[in-house]
Amino acid sequence: MITITENAVRAIRDCIIAEDRAIDESYLRVSVKGGGCSGMMYDLSIVDSRTDDDTVVEHEDVRIVVDKKSQLFLHGLTLDFTSGLNGKGFVFSNPNATGTCGCGESFSV
Repeated sequence: MITITENAVRAIRDCIIAEDRAIDESYLRVSVKGGGCSGMMYDLSIVDSRTDDDTVVEHEDVRIVVDKKSQLFLHGLTLDFTSGLNGKGFVFSNPNATGTCGCGESFSV
């Protein structure tokens, strides 16, 4: 469903620790919501629980949860993290996106 790069795993782990949360009790929720200049936006949040409808993706000690609706738009997504000259942050490579905005935070299908 979702591929997580080693850079993303490290960044997720750092985010969880920065919020004074336990890695084994926390999830990164990746979801899609309406908005942005291309119509849909990625939304990331650290959460302590999941629902029965969530899909869980585990890589090493990091767990990502995706709600049922967002799964339709995120299937095949690769989540990466970069810290280059253009700034740092999560990078979404989504094969379902037919268009993206210049900042890469919103997309259309």
